Amino acid sequence: MQNQGNSTRKRTGGRLKNVRKRRKSELGRLPTETQVGEPRFRTVDVRGNDTKTRALATNVASVNEGAETITAAIEDVVENDANPNYVRRNIITKGAVIETSEGKARVTSRPGQNGQVNAVLLE
Repeated sequence: MQNQGNSTRKRTGGRLKNVRKRRKSELGRLPTETQVGEPRFRTVDVRGNDTKTRALATNVASVNEGAETITAAIEDVVENDANPNYVRRNIITKGAVIETSEGKARVTSRPGQNGQVNAVLLE
């Protein structure tokens, strides 16, 4: 878990004193960086007595083609606007273009947040 916290200095350069300690609700988490490979998942406790399933790795995607949805095998990451290095490292994020058994598809879900890859087939 991570907490960047507020700045320790004022605009004028003077020091700021802490009014209170950090709260658990202020903590962030490191990005999941879902990879292409044998499916691995992690369940994370979140606020409100709820859970999130994070996909650490996956090799299947639900590809939407018009009115029908097909389960396709993920072969490769072709393009990722989030980070050029993610293509080399085969990391899937929302908006990434993946090569599937059905053809190229753009990811519409957030695999690190909901644990599944949903995609729309590209023409």
